[in-house]
Parts: sequence; structure tokens; C-alpha cells
Amino acid sequence: MNSKKLVLEEYNSNFNYKINQTNISISFNRVAFIFFVSVFIFLTFSLKIIFLTGKDLPKKKIFLNNSDFRSSIIDRNGNIIAKTVITKNIGIDPKEVIDEDKLLINLQLIFPNKNFDDFKKKLKRKKFFYIEKKISQNQYRQLFLLGDKSIREESKISRVYPQGSLFSHILGQIDEDNKGISGIEKFFDHELKSSEDPIQLTLDTNIQYLMRDELLFSEKIFNNVGSAAILMDINNGEILSMLSMPDFDLNKREKITDKNYINRATKAIYELGSVFKTFTFTAGLNENLIDVDSEFKNLEKRIRCGKNIISEYDEEIPKNITAEEILVRSGNIGSVRIAQKIGIEKFKSFLDKLGITEKIDFDIEEVGSPLPLTWGKCKLATSSFGHGITTTALQLTKAYAIISNGGYLVKPTLIKQENFDKSKNNKILNEGISSQVNFTLRKIVSSKEGTAGFANVPGYDVGGKTGTAQKTLMGKYSKEKVNTFVAVFPSKNPQYVLLVLLDEPKVNKDYVYNYRDGSGFKYKGNWRNTAGWTSVEIAGRMIEKIGPILATKY
Repeated sequence: MNSKKLVLEEYNSNFNYKINQTNISISFNRVAFIFFVSVFIFLTFSLKIIFLTGKDLPKKKIFLNNSDFRSSIIDRNGNIIAKTVITKNIGIDPKEVIDEDKLLINLQLIFPNKNFDDFKKKLKRKKFFYIEKKISQNQYRQLFLLGDKSIREESKISRVYPQGSLFSHILGQIDEDNKGISGIEKFFDHELKSSEDPIQLTLDTNIQYLMRDELLFSEKIFNNVGSAAILMDINNGEILSMLSMPDFDLNKREKITDKNYINRATKAIYELGSVFKTFTFTAGLNENLIDVDSEFKNLEKRIRCGKNIISEYDEEIPKNITAEEILVRSGNIGSVRIAQKIGIEKFKSFLDKLGITEKIDFDIEEVGSPLPLTWGKCKLATSSFGHGITTTALQLTKAYAIISNGGYLVKPTLIKQENFDKSKNNKILNEGISSQVNFTLRKIVSSKEGTAGFANVPGYDVGGKTGTAQKTLMGKYSKEKVNTFVAVFPSKNPQYVLLVLLDEPKVNKDYVYNYRDGSGFKYKGNWRNTAGWTSVEIAGRMIEKIGPILATKY
């Protein structure tokens, strides 16, 4: 039987009659009476069918109890992103089948996408089998109106995630015993089981969706193996969006073993490259060892540190350059010279205060531990430009928040807070340092000498820093890269920090870049596989989409 050719139409009955304005006919009253009696008989019969077919459920029926309950999880706007519901599984007991051919035809009509031959095989085995788990209400109604006593119903408590994969790495999973095994579901397992009140997260579903869409776009354009993005309020640490790609559908309980599914936002540790130069610059300012106009003269293009050679990122960086220009133009050698002024102890102490070097305390257990460091002159030199030092994307986001918000320590969080006051937190920067840093970060995006021009979205006063780093494989540096961009906006009064990380992006010579500075200039193709040409582009696209939401809603 070819179900694709079968067309079913709903029966439609139209009653047309005329009422005599002077005298309502007795015949109409009889018709009405007969109609209501018929409806009553039909409903009674239908209920009887449902009762008879549902009374003898299979032994594997799951009985509901309080231990199966978990409270809902909602986003910052009250939208449900995880909920416990009663679902129904439907199966067939072949021993109770009276008319096999009729049953098969009906099943094929109700489930046109199911394997018809598979139903036949299962019926012949004479053992109970499931037709559909978590059946829809429409299919449920159609099945039981058949009046076939072989149909069995199983009620079950289920955890459903309306947004599918959108929050997969954050929410995590539960096991068959209703126990949280990862993410928020695990970290707040007790709270979710013991209270009927929902747990409210800081996340915004709309922003999460838009940012995820751009990470999917990056895969098409730059063919990266994975990515991460974080949007955080720099003043209270609330995370409005956090993503790691690839992700997975939470409604399909799976044991995720592929290392590619690691949470790149919180768990994966990376050398992140030049984004560390901002810390070097800030530490120098904070220790009053440099100011933005401090001039560094006769900078070499290459310097030796032990057995290794440290080369300049850009051969066109001038020999004589100011501290601010070192950061704007992302100079390696200049960053080393600033770090040497600071010294090992003070530089290490500054990174420790930012929370870069130690495992972060967070609302899920899936967080990475930066590799331990053995400090020396060479480690100081390479760490100044983000080489030979590891951290996570979340820790990097936190550090930029502190640097940009006046120097107040903030704790990243996924749990909605009330009446947070950052002024009560410790402050690690001297007065005015944040303003100087934010002004310089703005130049990186807005000036021709900067490396992040594609994030210069009109109206949002974006500042930020790029980072391009080689990945390590088996203890050795490879040709593959991790490209990162951290944006802070608006620069004059920072509210948000946005991190975009692309894991192993590739060059795309056919992609057309549109400059966002109002010039209308376009650039097709690119041979440089750096953050300025990959992560910055994706961040710019994100800000264009989420900026209006942030400006009007928050």
C-alpha cells in the first residue's frame, strides 16, 4: 500500500434550515433532540472504548511518584527551557490483535513515516513492542478511537527541553533514574528535586538563538571544527548567552563520548594568544610603570629567549612606538618589554587576581583547569603575548570584564541575582585605569592600525582585542589555530563583554567582507587566517543582531 497517494479529508457537515419567524416548527425540536442524544451516545461509546483498551497495560508501565519530579528551569524572561511533563508511550500487544490487516492499515495511516514492514515483523514475533514514545496528542486521540484492545498505554514522567540543543552544554542531562549527570541539571540536582519553584537563569533565549546562528554560519564560511561564544554583563557577571559548538539535542538522551562535544566555553583550555597583551598593558599602567604615551625605542623584530626566538607579529610595526600603539598594533616584542618592566612577581600576581591561572568557581562542574606554570624570564616574556600560558574562554571573559568595569572583581554566574552591587566587591585597579584601557581597546576596532575593524558596528562604540594562537598537539605546536576576539561595548560606559572563539578556522578566499564603518567598502577573499579575519567578522555579525535587543531591553 502506498500511503503517499492516500488523501484523507475531514468530514464536514453543513446544516441549512429556515426558521419560520411566526412559529418554530416542532420538527426542528425533534431534530435537535435526536442530535443531542446521538452526541451523548457517541461520547459514551468513545469513553468506553478508551477505558477498555487502556485498562490492561503492560507490566513495564512506569508508575508516577514524587521522586520523579524536577522543577522547571527558565531563562531570565521567564521562558521555560527545561520542564518535567507526563508523556505517553504507546505500544502493541500482538497477542490481543483480532484483525492484523486492519490494524496495520490504521497504523500506517496514523504513522505514515514509520516502517510498515517493520510493524509486520514485530507483530509476528508475538511480543510487546512500542509504536511511539512521547506520542503527540493528535496521534494519541486517533489511536484510541480505533477501539483496538491490543493498543497499550504507558504514562511516564519525562524531562523535556523546548529549545532542543540551544542550551545543551549549560543545562546538561539527566539519567534514566532522574538524576542530573551534567550541567545545571547536575549542579542543582537537589534544588530541582526539592522545590516546586523554578530555577531562573541569566540567559536570554532570543540572544542565545541569534548568537548560535552566527556560530553555525562560521562553520559554513571558515570550516572550523568547533566554536564558543559568551556574552556577559561586566558589572554583575550575569551571563546572557553561552554557547559551545558542536552541541546536541537534549531531548535525545545520549552518552556524549566524542571529545569534539567538549564544552569549549568552560571546559576546554587553550593558549589564546594576543588577547593577553591587554593584561600586560593594563598591569603596566596599574603599577605606574608606563602610561599610554610611554615610548619604546629601537624595538627589535626578533629576540632570543633561551633556545627560542620570539618574532614580531607584524614586520611593519615601527621600531619606535608608544605603549598604546603596542597594544593597538598587537606588538609581540613591545609586550615583552612592558612585561620586563613589570617583573615576574607583579605580573604573576596580576594574572592571579584576574582569575586567569586557577580553576574558576562556576555554576556547572564542567570547567577546565589551566596548566600549571613554571615562571622564569622566558615564561614572563611569552606570557606577555599569550604564548605558553593556558586558560578557558570563560576565565578570559571574566578578566576582560574586570579590566573594563573599573577593576571590580565579578563572579560569572548563570543564576539570576537581585540587587547586585559591584561596588561592594574588591577592586584591583587604580582609579582611571579602566578608562584608559577601554579607550585603547576602542582604537583597536576603530583605527586603521587596529586589528578588529570588522567589529566596528555603527552606534555601539565597540572596543576589543584579537588573539591568534597555534594549537598544541601531543605537546607540540601545530599549524592549526585558535582565533579569539573579545569585545567590550559601549567603550565609554562598558556594559557587556562578548567573546567569540573559533577552533581551527580555515581561509575562505571567496567570502566577501563588508566593512561596518559606513564606508561601504568590501573586500573579497583573504589569505590570512587570523582572528581579525575570522572571529572579529563573526563578532561583528553578532553585535549587529543582538545590539538592538541589548540597547532596548537591558
